[in-house]
Amino acid sequence: MENAAEKILNPKVKLITISEDESGQRIDNFLMTHLKGVPKSLVYRILRKGEVRVNKGRVKPEYKLQANDIIRVPPVRVSQKETPQISTKLNKVSQLEDCILYEDEVMLVINKPSGMAVHGGSGVNFGVIEALRALRPQARFLELVHRLDRDTSGILLVAKKRSALRNLHEQLREKRVQKDYLALVRGQWQSHVKSIQAPLLKNELASGERVVKVSEQGKPSETRFKIEERYQIATLVKASPVTGRTHQIRVHTLHAGHPIAMDPKYGDKEFDKKMASFGLNRLFLHAFEIVFFHPKTEEPMRIKAPLDNALKAVLNKLRSA
Repeated sequence: MENAAEKILNPKVKLITISEDESGQRIDNFLMTHLKGVPKSLVYRILRKGEVRVNKGRVKPEYKLQANDIIRVPPVRVSQKETPQISTKLNKVSQLEDCILYEDEVMLVINKPSGMAVHGGSGVNFGVIEALRALRPQARFLELVHRLDRDTSGILLVAKKRSALRNLHEQLREKRVQKDYLALVRGQWQSHVKSIQAPLLKNELASGERVVKVSEQGKPSETRFKIEERYQIATLVKASPVTGRTHQIRVHTLHAGHPIAMDPKYGDKEFDKKMASFGLNRLFLHAFEIVFFHPKTEEPMRIKAPLDNALKAVLNKLRSA
């Protein structure tokens, strides 16, 4: 009798034919995308035991799929708690539909709300990508092109085809994607500071929390800055990361002596108290513009996500202070 805490994800053997668009990826990565909610350990176990077959033969996890390969996927039994069902009636999920800035057959661009993780894990049941999969159950492929910190709002690219994901990743690697953020920082940003090049080292604490610091042992990192507007106690700056390190803008502004308002990890408590009195209750870091080439048509794309009304209201109060 089936354990009440378990369910069969795939009630019977499935045969999947690989399309041209799905070719080139490793079999283990394909299975992890295809078998949502299945632990990595189980994916590698069914590969190791030969329960997964490609063209009727065993394969290793690093096998790269070819177009027209036929994959045998066995029934997979997983714990109920590992496959949370996301209701599209949840406010957070349904509101994401209104956050979509652009969508076509190969990609979509979303204005991610602050406070929402890009994906589930580390105590988070679901994130943007899981919510989008719930909203688009017919989509065979939905993957993040890049990431945003949970507290950062703004533009996030999502690929709807593997070919689009590969193309956009290549553009990111070749630094052909321009990403611009707006950050409200403590004090008066100095006009001559137009670029910060400080290597960043990432540490993961036992709790899973990531903390980044400037260190000679870190990876080369660069962010370009431009002053947008000055206030009595703060400056609104445009931050354009040249590299894409974890928490890069947040750590570089801190390194310059100007932490971002309401940053729970790298901020200044006294400054945050003042900003709270102006009505700010979240990290003031927003990805407001992105420029790239469309992965299919190669046309130049420029997409903007304006500041939300709450952040605009804070700036209005600062202007009149």
